[in-house]
Amino acid sequence: MTNNRRVARVAELIKREVSQMILFDIKDDRVGAGMVSVTAVDVAGDLQHTKVFVSIYGSDEVRAETMEGLKAVTGYVRSEIGKRVQLRRTPTVIFVEDTSFDRATSVLSLINQLSLKRAESVEPDPEIDSESDSESPTLTEKSSEV
Repeated sequence: MTNNRRVARVAELIKREVSQMILFDIKDDRVGAGMVSVTAVDVAGDLQHTKVFVSIYGSDEVRAETMEGLKAVTGYVRSEIGKRVQLRRTPTVIFVEDTSFDRATSVLSLINQLSLKRAESVEPDPEIDSESDSESPTLTEKSSEV
């Protein structure tokens, strides 16, 4: 039975190694078509299965092409992990596209749109403010009346 700290260390090590492989070792042109970064690695508790979450910058066609390239080099990545990471058994590798950045960008744009609409609806009219200032007594006038 493995402990959580060991699983986290193995996941971080696999993340670093896969990132290095994507940058320098993988020669498939499909992988280089989009800007790829490894965002997270999820390792099962028994260290037998690994999900590598990748973020791909580019159009939908580039993303699909890059994911095909990553799936094609899964065997190479697994064998390299077996060589670079000293484990009893080499875990199976599955590449998963991480779309959380796209969702975060869309949520931020919605928030910005809402804040702009709110600012437009709440913005005071300068004519109303000048009229109300002249009609209302000031603090010193109120205190002298008492």
